[in-house]
Amino acid sequence: MHDDDHPPGDQDDAPPPPPPILRGGRDVEGSPPPPPPPIVAPSDDEPFDSVPHAPERRRRRWVWWAAAAAAVTVLIVGAFSIWALVLWGRIDRVDVSESLAPASGGGTNYLVVGTDSRDGISADNPNAGVILGDGTVSGERTDTVVVLRVGGAQGTMMMALPRDLWLPIDGGAEQRINTAFAGGPAALIRTVQGSLGIPIQHYVEVDFSGFLGLVDALGGITIPFENPAYDPASGLSVAQTGPVHLDADQALAYVRSRGYTEVIDGRDVVDGSGDLGRVQRQQTFLRAVFDEIGGTRNPFTLLGILDALAGNIRLDDDLGLRDAFGLARRLRGLDPETVELPTFPFTTSGGAAVLGLDAGADEVLGRFR
Repeated sequence: MHDDDHPPGDQDDAPPPPPPILRGGRDVEGSPPPPPPPIVAPSDDEPFDSVPHAPERRRRRWVWWAAAAAAVTVLIVGAFSIWALVLWGRIDRVDVSESLAPASGGGTNYLVVGTDSRDGISADNPNAGVILGDGTVSGERTDTVVVLRVGGAQGTMMMALPRDLWLPIDGGAEQRINTAFAGGPAALIRTVQGSLGIPIQHYVEVDFSGFLGLVDALGGITIPFENPAYDPASGLSVAQTGPVHLDADQALAYVRSRGYTEVIDGRDVVDGSGDLGRVQRQQTFLRAVFDEIGGTRNPFTLLGILDALAGNIRLDDDLGLRDAFGLARRLRGLDPETVELPTFPFTTSGGAAVLGLDAGADEVLGRFR
């Protein structure tokens, strides 16, 4: 049978032979099929999402950044803590722990004392003339005595004690309360506790230099003025009305003013309330300071305040750094109530013009007990 005699379709139905494999330009029959093309890893220039296991790599990057942020935070907190401890170590301590009252759950009383020590006041100070005087005044006396109560059911309160308040001093003869400081801070604490019945848990003392540094660290303070006011003796000079931003020198002049004079309808009107008016201005100042400190959320600003006060403040030996920062946090957003101690003026047998406790004083004092 010839090839032409095969039935049609027999050859057409047979599978076609495999394509020849070229090796070196020659056909090689029966060779295995070529290997699949190799898988090439994506380069760094390719989009991140095209990289295999992208979610895992992304998670690793977030973990790295979180760890780096935590490390930086630890370093900042550590540096802050170390610097705070250094500054805290520079603060003088007063050994009055034996005179302080034990802590109670009803609130904590701080005896805040401003002294008229001139140490650290430069002759270049704009108010050096009124602060330093003629150079004959030396030593230090109490210029401000305030009881600050923090905590308790009645909230935060402060009460200024007039310097002319006539009391038994440290269990002895009656004199002005500011003379108690001559016997030292412990004698003043015992006088407040014994003659007024107010327990004192902590003691804070600031001199003129510390006062100036505190206000500078706060960037000044704002005091409301109903009328323009001045006092040549203290250096106070305010020509505006309403809220006035005072620098450190003018703030000190405001607090120390004893001849406070307002300009009302073009007339000079001297404040006739004497020491009581001065007490009110001191309380206004302290409210402004507490407002500034309480509104400070930057811990480094608090460090600046601590740095400004470190060489010009004295604290009782029971007050710790954590207590101090705790006090600053508790004052944040608070508006201390100003409490006025009822007094009346009288003249002693020796001719001294002083103040005595008036009716209702015991009720007011009871709020701090």
